[in-house]
Amino acid sequence: MKRNKPKYKQILDAAIEVIAENGYHQAQVSKIARKAGVADGTIYLYFKNKEDILISLFREKMGQFIEDMKVKIAEKETAAEKLLDLIENHFSMLSSSPSLAIVTQLELRQSNKDIRLKINEVLKNYLLLVDTIIEAGKDSGEFREDVDVRLARQLIFGTIDEMVTTWIMNDQKYDLKKQAISVQALLLYGCGGSLKQV
Repeated sequence: MKRNKPKYKQILDAAIEVIAENGYHQAQVSKIARKAGVADGTIYLYFKNKEDILISLFREKMGQFIEDMKVKIAEKETAAEKLLDLIENHFSMLSSSPSLAIVTQLELRQSNKDIRLKINEVLKNYLLLVDTIIEAGKDSGEFREDVDVRLARQLIFGTIDEMVTTWIMNDQKYDLKKQAISVQALLLYGCGGSLKQV
């Protein structure tokens, strides 16, 4: 399978850097090839076009993150712990790779509708992960029984997402990971939980 080949990952990693530096529309395939240390034609052995590269890098990075988080969250006992784990790991993943953060938070948002639709397929799995945390909180009594799962999901995802975007727009001047506990406390309060469960 192509995704298991070293050059596939090499090209995706190069694409993240080139898109972050130049913006998606100015990131020519030739620049990505040069950064990856491969011939232009090699790119097309793995990807149909630049759009395919952008979608693939999001699927790979976010897809792997979701799979890892499913395992980590399952190991936590309380919904409060699960939520903190999700926030900390999300912030950690993107703060450790500002280029990836720029691509996911800024460049993907400016892409065309077709790209956004394909990306939304991956995001659905992230939102399902958030739903499992909300349901766990409702079942354990940590969250109010009448919490609207859809609204709580938007609150949680929207807050995490906006925190990363704000961090990028502020040129990563502060430690994003250190914000995790404050964000978790705010979200717990919004879902009817409390700091006692942390």
